[in-house]
Amino acid sequence: MRQKETVFVIPTHRLRDVAQTIEKYDENFWANGHATKIIIFDDSSIANYEKYYPLLEQTKTVNDVFYVGPQEKEKFITFLNERLRDKKLESLVKNLFRPSYGGNRNFTLMYTLGHLMVSADDDMRPNALVETSPESLSPDEICRGKLIKSNQEGGYIHKSFDLLTAFNDVLGKKASHVPENYEAGEFLIDTAMDLETNTTKGYFTENSLLLQRGRVLNNSVVKIAQTFRTGTNDIDTLDFVHMYLNDENQISPYDLNDYYILTNFRPVVTNKNWRMDCGVAGYDNHLGLPPFFPTRLRFEDYIYRLWIQQEGVVAAHVDAVQNHIRNNYMRNPLASEIFNEEICSLLKKKIKNSVYHIDDLGIKFDYSGEVTLLDSEEILEKISAIHQDIVKASLSTQNDERKQSLQLFANNLSRVFYGFEADFFQQNVSRIVDDVISQFHASLEIWPTLVEICYLHKDKKDLPQIRVKNQKVKSINGYKAGEIVA
Repeated sequence: MRQKETVFVIPTHRLRDVAQTIEKYDENFWANGHATKIIIFDDSSIANYEKYYPLLEQTKTVNDVFYVGPQEKEKFITFLNERLRDKKLESLVKNLFRPSYGGNRNFTLMYTLGHLMVSADDDMRPNALVETSPESLSPDEICRGKLIKSNQEGGYIHKSFDLLTAFNDVLGKKASHVPENYEAGEFLIDTAMDLETNTTKGYFTENSLLLQRGRVLNNSVVKIAQTFRTGTNDIDTLDFVHMYLNDENQISPYDLNDYYILTNFRPVVTNKNWRMDCGVAGYDNHLGLPPFFPTRLRFEDYIYRLWIQQEGVVAAHVDAVQNHIRNNYMRNPLASEIFNEEICSLLKKKIKNSVYHIDDLGIKFDYSGEVTLLDSEEILEKISAIHQDIVKASLSTQNDERKQSLQLFANNLSRVFYGFEADFFQQNVSRIVDDVISQFHASLEIWPTLVEICYLHKDKKDLPQIRVKNQKVKSINGYKAGEIVA
């Protein structure tokens, strides 16, 4: 196949808002001397495609921008089914690439086969909120950050990093060849989160990532990497609820009144990466990678936290930071997000405890979808306590708008969790989990065959995509950034 190059991808379901993301990252690449292909993978409906695609054509970029939307995705799925020549497999293929967090990311894996891939979500930006007076880290500390009020002035700056160089320094490299300023160890421990599920231990205003020491083999290859991130940190929806409850001046739970800033950080390579953040990640996709879990439950990347544990494969936190602005447009209500995260935490534990095989393109696990009464009772007990806190806050506040918002939130939470009725909750959760797990098993079985089909095809011809006919700006040939090139 062609020589490895770095492809930048943006998976999105919010086509309306992705134009600014493209321009911001393109500007970062140009400012640091990079030319790279940018591909948008869009989960929009046909109606939203027709409504918002013209916004892409109004962008101005140095780099070429390509688009894979509903029509291109349908052509791709048709192509796979034609090569498989088995009607019984068509539903499996459709499920692997269905509109969902994992389904859309699986398109990015197929389209970048043979290359390095750097991926950023549509609400990420290539800069970061960094404290102006950084404190030194302790010997085992990799990163330290804290929450500040969004209206706070001073004490931090917006800082931009050379993202592609940071990723290219490590992706596909042996551990012995990464830059000398990288620390190395077994895994990172977040002082605010459970190690293996990344669920929060409570509401914290500060946290650190601590390195668990261990030997990293020199011949191990960095297959996945990520930047650190600021803005809206990688925290549970329940953290937003706690922020809301602790701020008497916050009217709506959807308002973000706290920003996460970094005090200091340093890059690291680890054997395991329980802190995998696919929103700001890079991948060595030269020979193929495992599929993301095709799910709407927002734990599509958990498979990589399990997959990375095999010998000879390591992960990196690179020497750069990006910023998350948490776009609430087309985002599920908070009550639904809480429900999804609780189901995700349950599935993470069940899958992790039953993994028995890991190979180049996937994992195998025994869990088949059973949910015990104890499983459901533990979830209900936890969320019932949160519900009571919300009700108490609504009774104690003197602000009528806040009271009404709290009461509405409490009602929505009760409705989403089936009125906290244990039998009804257990029955419905069991059905959801059984469907999800059966889909995962089937997807993992067929994935290697699809990778082989696409790998051979891409050597001769690109997969279905269109080049966005936007305005090219630039630099080379005497042009200044911002001038239009005919």
